[in-house]
Amino acid sequence: MSEEITYASAGVDTAAGDQAVELMKEAVSRTFTPQVVGGIGGFAGMVDASALAGMKKPYLTTSTDGVGTKIAIAQALDIHDTIGQDLVGMVVDDIAVVGARPLLMTDYIACGHVQPQRIADIVRGVAEACAAVDTPLLGGETAEHPGMMGADDYDIAGAATGVVEADQMLGADRVRESDVLVGLAASGLHSNGYSLVRRVLEVSKADLHAQVAQFGRTLGEELLEPTRLYSRLCLQIKDEVGVEGLHALSHVTGGGLAANLARVLPLELGAVVDRGSWKVPAVFDWVRTQGNVSWDDLEMTLNLGIGMVAVCAPDSVDAVRECARQAGCESAILGQVESDPTATGRVISEAKGVKGGKVVLTGSYALA
Repeated sequence: MSEEITYASAGVDTAAGDQAVELMKEAVSRTFTPQVVGGIGGFAGMVDASALAGMKKPYLTTSTDGVGTKIAIAQALDIHDTIGQDLVGMVVDDIAVVGARPLLMTDYIACGHVQPQRIADIVRGVAEACAAVDTPLLGGETAEHPGMMGADDYDIAGAATGVVEADQMLGADRVRESDVLVGLAASGLHSNGYSLVRRVLEVSKADLHAQVAQFGRTLGEELLEPTRLYSRLCLQIKDEVGVEGLHALSHVTGGGLAANLARVLPLELGAVVDRGSWKVPAVFDWVRTQGNVSWDDLEMTLNLGIGMVAVCAPDSVDAVRECARQAGCESAILGQVESDPTATGRVISEAKGVKGGKVVLTGSYALA
């Protein structure tokens, strides 16, 4: 008689999955707001949406994303409690771009083998970031995929839902000539371009555990620095100056600053960005020099120190920058919106499938 086959012998450890849930429950429960209905473990998460009934014309907004190959750095260092913030930043900050307040978030982890403490660390990072931006982590799934993924492999994705009044939505239709571009500083590389970064690591044979003087910490610690969370600050700016003062937001993710800024400009307008208007942090120059990467390639791949751009009316610039200062986020005036930019420089337009206005990058980058 052949050996008895069980789910466990096929590679799925349901007991480990249950243990992971127990380890993460406390962190997840701390994200719950008074609107959350029920607790952890249900088939579906629920929120009380009664407040939407008082809105004139609510638009539900949604976004989904992952962390990408930054996970490979976390795996190499065996540090898994920071990438959760990267996930929340990538998802919830996209919702904030249209002026929406997040209502809930869910996550999904696929792995080759459930290691309860590691899964709990990942989810704890997600939960702590959700709590920081007032977003309940309302549900999730951890799926074990033996035979499809290596025992130590995993990937993480998330989705969020938010709401905004139709007449309070931010976007290209609000942008006007002479609007000012205020850049909000990034915390580091954030969560895009890590295929380039990992290739540089491979070519340079750099040691992730080595101390780097420019960073004041190890290379690995610098590369794992979590994505800055902007949603609370962006919504605070909107509350402070209204949609009359804040016209659009651009989340600088894959494709770099110019490509993402072009997505929130109307076709008839353009923007001129002075590359020298902010200081590029040392980590970006490390990627450039260690990998012999051109500035042209860097600026179309990495954020270069600006993680969010606020497109605002000229008379709201001081208030926008003061909100950023109070939130502990540095800011810089990058340039302005023009009807027919004549500046000489690199021109980016129609990025990511959006027929938006063109962005002209002028001048040279300045290093921090």
